[in-house]
Amino acid sequence: MSVRAELQELVAKMNANPERIASEKDRVFQINLEESGALQIIFKAGHVDIAEGANPDAEVTLILNEKNFSKLLNDKLNTTMAFMTGSLKVEGKLGLALKLQEIVKLYQ
Repeated sequence: MSVRAELQELVAKMNANPERIASEKDRVFQINLEESGALQIIFKAGHVDIAEGANPDAEVTLILNEKNFSKLLNDKLNTTMAFMTGSLKVEGKLGLALKLQEIVKLYQ
């Protein structure tokens, strides 16, 4: 399964059970995949969408390869270790990168 399909599956779970993310602020997480470009995960009014390409309004950008993004989506990536070893780079608010991992855990 491609990482985009994995992300779509996760977003479908979030939108089917939005009470877990209802308190989340409206924000954009940008994911720059080394192999295939940028994606956006957009939280707005308790709903999640995915968009292609970069977004200048993203509060945080995660830069990683597809293998590690897949691990993140499946709650199998130690983000702290990935960050410290350079396999995950973060631009913007580091705390939001950790917040994304917390949200993913809610839907596993």
